[in-house]
Amino acid sequence: MPATPLDPYRIANGKGFRLDRFDAGARPFSSGDKTSDRARLTELSTHLDEQQDIFYAEQSRKLLVILQGMDTSGKDGTVRGVFRSFDPLGLRVVGFKAPTSEEKARDYLWRVHAQVPRAGEIAVFNRSHYEDVLIARVHGWIDAAECERRYRQIRHFESLLVETGTTLVKCFLHISKDEQKSRLEARLADPQKHWKFDPNDLAERRHWDAYMDAYQDAIAATATPEAPWHVIPADSKTHRNLMVAEILRETFARLKPAYPPSAPGLDKLKVE
Repeated sequence: MPATPLDPYRIANGKGFRLDRFDAGARPFSSGDKTSDRARLTELSTHLDEQQDIFYAEQSRKLLVILQGMDTSGKDGTVRGVFRSFDPLGLRVVGFKAPTSEEKARDYLWRVHAQVPRAGEIAVFNRSHYEDVLIARVHGWIDAAECERRYRQIRHFESLLVETGTTLVKCFLHISKDEQKSRLEARLADPQKHWKFDPNDLAERRHWDAYMDAYQDAIAATATPEAPWHVIPADSKTHRNLMVAEILRETFARLKPAYPPSAPGLDKLKVE
């Protein structure tokens, strides 16, 4: 297959993966003009809406988009910016918070498996099962041996999804520590954004280096040809949305969704 601009950012084999080789401030899909980039995003949104309609009509395959990233990396903003034109009938956004007591009583994948997309549906995970090898590792809730077991279990889980008709699009929204600082300060400075501010974000920020190590290892351990990761430079919100939209455009181009054949006899029916 011919090379594409996405290739350097698509991790299909984690061997030798290093997160520090990726610049969070890069804008590989930007024209250099924000107005033009926003116009391109609008154009892509219209195209993706058309593709979603066909995908939903097929009622056969499934699409799971996973958004992971540090606090303020823009998971919510990506949902708003990229999926704004999608028909809610075929789109479902799932936000994973701290597990409930009911969920803790079961294996960590139980609550995740219950939310995977149905036939014809696109599900967007705002955080996901990867939290169980990220925050759980950083805070020492699991040891190294358990973390390795979970990497293996996640690979098998995602393989199961792929083998049963689900396409996975895994995106790591990569922001710099300085950009996170700027976004947290903006929330504190604007009373209308105070509701977004969680003091716990400051506590988690102190573990920045540990989180970068955890993300690097998780991506390296779970990037496969059937379920690759995409590293999204996300210091620019416009570029972040544009790049995710381009990944989805390419995904639909590969899937080639098609409307199902008409039921026999429809051409003979008349509406009185």
